[in-house]
Amino acid sequence: MNRRILLNCDMGESFGAWTMGGDAHAMPLIDQANLACGFHASDPLTMQRTVAMAVQHGVSIGAHPAYPDLVGFGRRHMACSPEEVFALLLYQLGALEAFCRAANTQVDYVKPHGALYNDLLRDDALFTAVLEACAAYRPGLPLMVLALADNSRERRMAEALGVPLLFEAFADRAYQSDGRLAPRRLTGAVHKEPKRILDQALAIARGEAFADLDGKPLQLSADSLCVHGDNPDSLAVLRRLRALLDAS
Repeated sequence: MNRRILLNCDMGESFGAWTMGGDAHAMPLIDQANLACGFHASDPLTMQRTVAMAVQHGVSIGAHPAYPDLVGFGRRHMACSPEEVFALLLYQLGALEAFCRAANTQVDYVKPHGALYNDLLRDDALFTAVLEACAAYRPGLPLMVLALADNSRERRMAEALGVPLLFEAFADRAYQSDGRLAPRRLTGAVHKEPKRILDQALAIARGEAFADLDGKPLQLSADSLCVHGDNPDSLAVLRRLRALLDAS
């Protein structure tokens, strides 16, 4: 590999008495933690504890804002206007930043969650609203978006507003031919087999082609690789992936 790809994981998604993910075990293995900000998951105490955990392990903190959809875990599309999206992003960024400041750190980047993340790929007005929120919150604050077969649209729009982009790929999700994620409703949209996840992750890290949902070759250029923490085998896969990437 000519460059080191980063590992990121969605974290801080527990809520009250409901625990989700193995954050304490996964945090030492990753470079970037995407922390829920209360709209799709998390609560104030979970946010505080997860920020402290990230600081303890020297992990970069990213805000993981979503549509206001606790019941649907932020995976349902909501008809929010661009003005609403701008405001809800600033609201969630401010909430997470408060805990970061108290821990003598800061939000390093923004990665939208779930349906909002996907809607940005097809709605220019929503994408512009998210870019404007990042620029208004702090000049130079990066936005993490999906690495596609062609990201010229995202690059052009982000450059116009001076927002740096981080391109993300997924180790445990199946892809469509254009680099978009296969919808979760489709069979095979989420990889379950550890070997399949590791093989895809290493191919992306090396800039090599891997098979899309139809078995055709797809090649992506990514800065960061996401492994979801809600996969039952995710911790074992993450440990193995960390070791393989460090040895490459």
